[in-house]
Amino acid sequence: MTTASELRSGKTHRDENFPVASWLIQPRHRALILAFYNFVRTADDIADHATLEAAEKLRYLDLLESELLGQGDSQKEAVILRRALAERSMPPRHALDLLIAFRMDVTKLRYENWDEVIHYCRYSAMPVGRFVLDVHGESASTWTASDALCAGLQVNNHLQDCAKDFKNLNRVYLPRDELAAVGASVEALGLPRATPALLQCLHALAGKTGQLLDQGRPLAAQVKDFRLGLEISVIQAFADRIVRMLKARDPLSERVHLGKGELLAFTLGAVAAETARRAVGQHPISKSVAGA
Repeated sequence: MTTASELRSGKTHRDENFPVASWLIQPRHRALILAFYNFVRTADDIADHATLEAAEKLRYLDLLESELLGQGDSQKEAVILRRALAERSMPPRHALDLLIAFRMDVTKLRYENWDEVIHYCRYSAMPVGRFVLDVHGESASTWTASDALCAGLQVNNHLQDCAKDFKNLNRVYLPRDELAAVGASVEALGLPRATPALLQCLHALAGKTGQLLDQGRPLAAQVKDFRLGLEISVIQAFADRIVRMLKARDPLSERVHLGKGELLAFTLGAVAAETARRAVGQHPISKSVAGA
């Protein structure tokens, strides 16, 4: 039998739009966060596999869940995460929530409205932030801002990859009612560049994403762990830059990802800004949607 590991895309934590267990995180937390990431990445790659049948995808996701819960030892990502969680006496709740999203990826190819997209984010993105906060012993009161930031990151990713998702998986996260409101079609995602109607829809959705990111902006100040606050500030800076690109560019024909130089520049800028903010005890500056 092929293991879930063998179905991995090859993507690692270094290929994400945001840092994962970077040098900013306390070393004692990194192994657990990476175990969580590898489990999630494996499940995500299964759901996105180009040739695997839907029934097989669901079978592998069920297998990962059962082994995460202690029913078998054949899938290394599940076993490693299970043991890492046990060492901290942490439940697998957030990983189980993410598996719900990956099953949705297999069975749900269209989203009717923004609320459905946010419901998907509740399982595909919000558990990631909640998990990292729990690892650091942060209060559940931080979840509200974290949920907004994570949802913004997820929708950024949807907009960046909208053409690829349609062409490779026939999966469209752009809400049908938003497309219909401007007279855009799903099929336009298969074109070399966006039609004016599709571009209008994409830019409007980027504006909504900017609102989510603004709602998540207080998170860095809410967490007690200094190094986690730095990591969150870097993530926020990356997301803000990406959403600015998405508001102005065509993701079908133009670059909407950060280059290595930009990643370094935004990392250094965000670390310096958050360090200074904590030194003087200021609250983070809230940005309007227009300025996000």
